[in-house]
Amino acid sequence: MAVEGRPPTPKTILRGHKAQVHAATFIRNNERLVTGDADGFVIAWDLAIMRPRAVWQAHENAILGIAGWGNDRIITHGRDNKLMVWKLTGDDEARMSTTLPLDPCTEPRPKPWILHLLEVNTMNFCSFSYCPVPVPVLPGQQEGQSQDTAEESKSGSELLIAVPNTLASEAIDIFHLPSQTRRHTVKLGDKNGMVMAVALFNQANSLTLVAGYENGLAIVAHRDPIKNDWIPLYQAICHSQPILSLSVSPARDFFLTSSADAVIAKHPLPPVVSQDTTSTHVTATQVSESEGSNRPVNDKAVGKSLLGAALAKAKQNPSSQQHKPQEAQTQPLKTVNTKHAGQQSIDIRSDGLVFATAGWDSKVRVYSTKTLKEVAVLKWHQVGCYAVAFADIAPKSSAPSINDQNPKATASTTGTDSLGHDFDKSLTVVPKLVELTVRDKRLRQATTAHWLAAGSKDGKVSLWDVF
Repeated sequence: MAVEGRPPTPKTILRGHKAQVHAATFIRNNERLVTGDADGFVIAWDLAIMRPRAVWQAHENAILGIAGWGNDRIITHGRDNKLMVWKLTGDDEARMSTTLPLDPCTEPRPKPWILHLLEVNTMNFCSFSYCPVPVPVLPGQQEGQSQDTAEESKSGSELLIAVPNTLASEAIDIFHLPSQTRRHTVKLGDKNGMVMAVALFNQANSLTLVAGYENGLAIVAHRDPIKNDWIPLYQAICHSQPILSLSVSPARDFFLTSSADAVIAKHPLPPVVSQDTTSTHVTATQVSESEGSNRPVNDKAVGKSLLGAALAKAKQNPSSQQHKPQEAQTQPLKTVNTKHAGQQSIDIRSDGLVFATAGWDSKVRVYSTKTLKEVAVLKWHQVGCYAVAFADIAPKSSAPSINDQNPKATASTTGTDSLGHDFDKSLTVVPKLVELTVRDKRLRQATTAHWLAAGSKDGKVSLWDVF
């Protein structure tokens, strides 16, 4: 990233937005970086050539969030009270405008095809979150299999979208796509202020919701499919100012929050306790206990006497048949005062080792997720940064590779990195570079780099290659 003794410098600067950049995300296995600004413009950058492939005005007001849905759809959330799903394939890009918002354009820029449109609340400045529809466990299937399948493929045909409620700013609506119907309305309190950040994901084959509020409260709630209710698993106030952003670890074992204050908090994601307990199991246990303590001599009288004693005991203590409610945790894993107030955006890299924040002081800071210690400060912008995003560095079996014809081109090594984390790193042996075209070389570099993108108030996007 940088020569020893010299400050790090970005690999490139993407210039094109006329207004401040509020959102950024990598899509299509890191081939594209999509950014959105305060004027509602969206730019899809080709990272192989660092040039725009598609430019259009998605919203009439500022962009709050952007995400990719598979390889052919993009979700945008704007301050114009709209959430839109756009169809954008490689063929669609060919007919799109590449005239940047900075450049004069005499003709209206064409827009991609709109697949879905939701009227949502944007008074909170809270961006949306999404996850695949939970897949039920089939007979003979292990409990985690359907969940893993859904998590790996966010390109499925069904999606759940979480946004602040239209009428009650402290509540959260969960919509279903493609039906565009509201499935749930979740209200986790009355005195926490507005919802400022949300995250929605699958856990134990059901939904888990993480929310950050205006009073600094972070809360985790799990949907009980039996009771059809949302059960709080964790809640804590670690911030004195409104939460600005949150990010959930790829392993679903913790999440981070940043705020208008200088605190970064690391919170637990409690595992969901299975609710699958029945009176049959309790009776069997009680029968076994009775057999061990008072074994009768007459075997013929055993059946009725033991069963009757067990049922009588169960009636005397009916609470033993019911699953004890899971108590909500209240202690964060770790908090740190960074001395830098106003960390607008936070994102954990896909390997879970580091995370980055975009600060109002114009700096992008990289921290270790294990210790929350600062490991790098990226300084290029002269004004505040509002958005930060990591490229996905996890291997994807569905992604095309130049080594598809060479099954022996991988190896595995283990060790410890500079952050103190143990790792299992896969090494890929690639063909000689002379066998690749210039386009292939650039594409390979773009899709394998450890990109970190930062959007700023100056309308520029700095692209860094870190760790």
